[in-house]
Amino acid sequence: MSFILFGQAISTVQILTGLVILLVIAVLVLFIRSRARAEDDMLDAEHTMAALLRSQAEMQGRLAAMAEVFGSRQAELNQAIGQRLDGMSQRVTATIGEQTRSTHENLRRLQERLAVIDAAQTNIQSLAKDVVGLQAILSNKQTRGAFGQARMETIVADGLPMGAYAFQPTLSNGSRPDCTIRMPNGSPPLVIDAKFPLEAWNAIRSAASPEHGKIAAQQFRRDLELHIRDISEKYLIPSETQDTAFLFVPSESIFAEIHENFEAIVQKAQRARIVIVSPSLLMLSIQVIQAVLKDQRMREQAHVIQSEVAHLMDDLSRLDERVRKLQGHFAMAQKDVDMIVTSADKLARRGERIEALEFEAAKEPAKTRAEEKPKPVDNRTSQLKLRVVDED
Repeated sequence: MSFILFGQAISTVQILTGLVILLVIAVLVLFIRSRARAEDDMLDAEHTMAALLRSQAEMQGRLAAMAEVFGSRQAELNQAIGQRLDGMSQRVTATIGEQTRSTHENLRRLQERLAVIDAAQTNIQSLAKDVVGLQAILSNKQTRGAFGQARMETIVADGLPMGAYAFQPTLSNGSRPDCTIRMPNGSPPLVIDAKFPLEAWNAIRSAASPEHGKIAAQQFRRDLELHIRDISEKYLIPSETQDTAFLFVPSESIFAEIHENFEAIVQKAQRARIVIVSPSLLMLSIQVIQAVLKDQRMREQAHVIQSEVAHLMDDLSRLDERVRKLQGHFAMAQKDVDMIVTSADKLARRGERIEALEFEAAKEPAKTRAEEKPKPVDNRTSQLKLRVVDED
C-alpha cells in the first residue's frame, strides 16, 4: 500500500520506517532533554550541595566563633563569679569576725553588769538584814530608845566640843535626862529628851482601817501628851535647868506629819515650853549654841588678847626703831659710796689729762726734741701744778 505525499508515492514500509525514525528521533530528543534536565538537576544539586557545604562551613565557623565567645565569656563569668565569691567570703568573714567581737564585747559587758547586779544584790541582801535588824530594834521599846539616844548623841557630839554636854546626868530630883548642854554666861543647862513614843506612831501607820487609824491616833495623842507632861515635870527645874527643853524626834517624816496632823499637840508642847525638834533642827540648834559658846570664850579671853596686842605693839615699836637705825646705816653707806664715785671720777679725769699730755708729746718731731736743751726743773712750779690738779 502506498500513499502520495507532496507528489511522491510513499509506501507503507517507508511510512512505518519514517514513523519509526521519528519515534527514535523523538525518543532521542526526549532522552537528550531528560539527560540535559538530569544534568541540570545534577548541577542544581551540586550547587545546592555546595551551598549547603558553604552554609555548613559558615555554620561551623559561626559555631566555632560562638564556642570561642562562649568560652571567653564563660571564663570571664567564672572569674567574675570567683571574685564575687572571694569578696563575699571576705565580707562574710569580716562580718562574722565583727559580730564575734561584738558578741564577746556584749558578753563582757553583760558579765560586768551581772557582776554589778550581784554586788547590788549582795548590798540589797545586807540592807535587808539591816532593815530587819532595825525593825527588830524599833519593835523593842528599850532598843528603840537606845536607837534615838544614839542618833541624838551623835549629832550633839559632832557639833559641840568636849565638856559642853553631858549624857544621862543625874538632876537634883533624881531624874536622868538623855542629854544636857552647857549654856554660856553661867546659865542653866538645856535638857534634851530622846524617848519619843514610836510604838503609838507605828500603830497609826499599820492601821488596817480608818477606824483603827483614828483609835491609834487618839492613843498616840495621849501618849505624846503624857510624855510632854513628864518632861515638863521631871526636867524643867528652876535655876537648875533651862525653862525650855527639847523633845527629839529621830525622823524628819514623823516630825513633818506631827506638825501637819497633830497641831494641837505641838501647841500644847509649846505652852509647856517643850520644843519638838527633828535631826536637822537639833543640828541647827547645836550650831547656834556652838557659835554662842565660841563668842563667850572669845569674850572670856579678851584680856589675854589685849595683852598679846600690847606685846605686839612693843615688838612693832622695836622693829620701827631698828628699821630707822638700819636706814641711817644705809644713808651713811650711800654717802660713802657717793664719795667713792667722786674719787673714781677724779682719777678718771686725771688719767685722761695724763694721756693727753703724752699724746701731745708724741707729736713733736724727733729732731726738735734732740736739739732742745734740757731746761732746769723748778720744783716749786711742779708742786704747784700737782696741787692744782689735786684740787681739781
